[in-house]
Parts: sequence; structure tokens; C-alpha cells
Amino acid sequence: MTIDEETVDKIAHLARLELGADEKQVLIKDMSKILDFMAKLNEIDTSGVEPLVYMTNEVNVTREDVVKQEITHQEALLNAPKHDDDYFLVAKVIDLGKSEKSESQ
Repeated sequence: MTIDEETVDKIAHLARLELGADEKQVLIKDMSKILDFMAKLNEIDTSGVEPLVYMTNEVNVTREDVVKQEITHQEALLNAPKHDDDYFLVAKVIDLGKSEKSESQ
């Protein structure tokens, strides 16, 4: 597969990128190098090689997941810009008014 300006334009459109003419030429060179490298990798005989799932044979040692109370409820509310006695107060982000109106019609 050859990378030409039309291919770069399609990829830029999909990625929502605006590219200048000089940027397109740089991308054509870079993408061509990547494809050449992949072609070289495809030439290698990997029939006896097991697929690599992890980069190392080491086992990940993690700590026990223990629930603990680090701060009190009141201490957490002190960090909130707006709160009442029990809850954080946030701006309304969902307006159900439009869908309710359309359902009743």
C-alpha cells in the first residue's frame, strides 16, 4: 500500500485534523516508513513463536482491597464548593423537560 496525499486527506478527515501541505508531506514520509517497517516484520518466520500476551513473566503482586474510612463525611463535604448537611450540590446537567413534552403529545 502506498501512502499518497489522498490517503492522508482521508485519515486527517477521520481524525478531524486540518493539515497544511508541508504537514501532509511529512505525514506521507512517516506513514510510508511505518508501512515499510511492517512489511519487514511480515517477512519474518514466526511460525514457532508463541503469541506474546504480557511483556514479562512476572506476576503482578497487588495489595488486598480493603475498604476503610480515610476521612469523615463532614470532612469530605468541607472540600465541596457547594453542599448541604449531607450531599454535594452540583449544577443540573440533564433537562428532561423536552422528552417529557414530546411523550405527552
